[in-house]
Amino acid sequence: MPRTVQIRNLDDDVYDALRRQAAEIGVSVPELLRREATRMASRMPLAVWIERTRGHRSEATRAEVLAALDEIRGPWPT
Repeated sequence: MPRTVQIRNLDDDVYDALRRQAAEIGVSVPELLRREATRMASRMPLAVWIERTRGHRSEATRAEVLAALDEIRGPWPT
């Protein structure tokens, strides 16, 4: 069953920033916040992620990681 959440005492500059972000993607502020709340709820809590990844080591060297990131990012803009 859907629930309603109310946020009180939101500063004007914060609301204005949310309104601009919502307008950029063509949605209302409530829709933007609904999407963000859904995204936040689906993420693993940081403490759980840290515990799960603690002790995991990669065989990749620093140079290999940097090369892979450069490949993903593509060329630097000129």
